[in-house]
Amino acid sequence: MTTILKKCTLEDAPALQEISYDTFNETFKEQNSPENMKAYLDKAFNLEQVETELTHRSSHFYLVYVHDAVAGYLKVNTGDAQSEEMGHESLEIERIYIKSMFQKHGLGKYLLNKAVEMAREQHLKNVWLGVWEKNENAIAFYKKMGFVETGAHSFYMGDEKQTDLIMTKPIL
Repeated sequence: MTTILKKCTLEDAPALQEISYDTFNETFKEQNSPENMKAYLDKAFNLEQVETELTHRSSHFYLVYVHDAVAGYLKVNTGDAQSEEMGHESLEIERIYIKSMFQKHGLGKYLLNKAVEMAREQHLKNVWLGVWEKNENAIAFYKKMGFVETGAHSFYMGDEKQTDLIMTKPIL
């Protein structure tokens, strides 16, 4: 399997928008109402929003390709781009999504390790993320990768308040 990781630029906004929309919808459409999914997808992944996030100096996106096809992506935040106040010694993995057809091939681990490597290069003390409390597969994966539950925060899917677990991994 030929895997290529590409740091996104503004030129990648349409591809990033498409993979973001597709993977989020694929992952959560069965557990949420169509109205709440549409409201969230339209707000979070419209082209203007994607471009705004892409140009934030403390956010970084990466597309992962398998045999020239976009298979998934990673979004990491530091400093003031983090979705929670975690300090300047932390890196947030805000999004890590893989298309279902490419799952179970090590791409999630590959992207997570990329985020940990970035944190090490920047001499940060930890990597953290939020994961929906009902996403048992993702929680198990993060635990296997050395993350522990350290808190929770609210996440809104349309008009429905949900809970994300905050999981943290110290960087040694």
